Amino acid sequence: MPELPEVEVVRSGLAAALPGRTIAGVTVHHPRPVRRHAGGAADFATGLVGRTFTEPKRRGKFLWLPFTDGDALMAHLGMSGQFRLDGPGSPPPPQCRVEFTFTDGGPELRFADQRMFGGLWLSPGGAELPVEVAHIARDLFDPLLDTEALVTDIRRRRSGIKRVLLNQTIVSGIGNIYADESLWLARLHYETSADRLTRQRIRELLDAAREVMAGALAAGGTSFDALYVNVNGSSGYFGRSLAVYGREDQPCLRCGAPIVREAFMNRSSYLCRSCQRRPRPAVTPA
Repeated sequence: MPELPEVEVVRSGLAAALPGRTIAGVTVHHPRPVRRHAGGAADFATGLVGRTFTEPKRRGKFLWLPFTDGDALMAHLGMSGQFRLDGPGSPPPPQCRVEFTFTDGGPELRFADQRMFGGLWLSPGGAELPVEVAHIARDLFDPLLDTEALVTDIRRRRSGIKRVLLNQTIVSGIGNIYADESLWLARLHYETSADRLTRQRIRELLDAAREVMAGALAAGGTSFDALYVNVNGSSGYFGRSLAVYGREDQPCLRCGAPIVREAFMNRSSYLCRSCQRRPRPAVTPA
């Protein structure tokens, strides 16, 4: 599932090509990716014609494309959704589900989705902040984020710290990959209860998460296969720099101990048991 860096790479690619452009036509090749649109596929195709895009926006790993009329095109990438910008009349990418042409005759926008877990739909009045993402917390790169308030919120949680990082209503944009990478960098075990961490340790963890995701942004995101690409079709290269995620049995880059994979919430957690010691059980007063 794309996380903040991958979605931001897509957003910035669209921001360089969409603002000020007016939709001339929409072709829906498969109805499933527009299943969340209230009026169905036909209404989606006709209802967007004539609308003009403004600057694409993102909160955490949620993306939307505002229109000048105050509505917005919501975009959920799911596990394999891709936006592509291709020359007019060029062959569509594999598994292309929706195509947009523009009145200026320039590059066309295509939405491809192999597994079709993602989708597109119109959010009325959603240009500034769609109701669909209003409950999502600010992310670590948001200039309006109140870091000290976030530290306070995290410290009152009795869940394991990785569960807290993955909770998009607490802090957004962090998924399984960057949670594991951030916890390794901060030398924290994923089961450490958030309420047992000092404010300073929480700040250090948040700084680690910013550092990891900033590195991923600079590398164009993390790609393990062709399911994640930028709008020009290029893959991200941060996967080559991952410290723990996907590196089971390989040596820890810090101490040399083998990286292990453990079951976690129907997925996996990767960690170094030497650098990231499992927390001691809390002592219950007699």
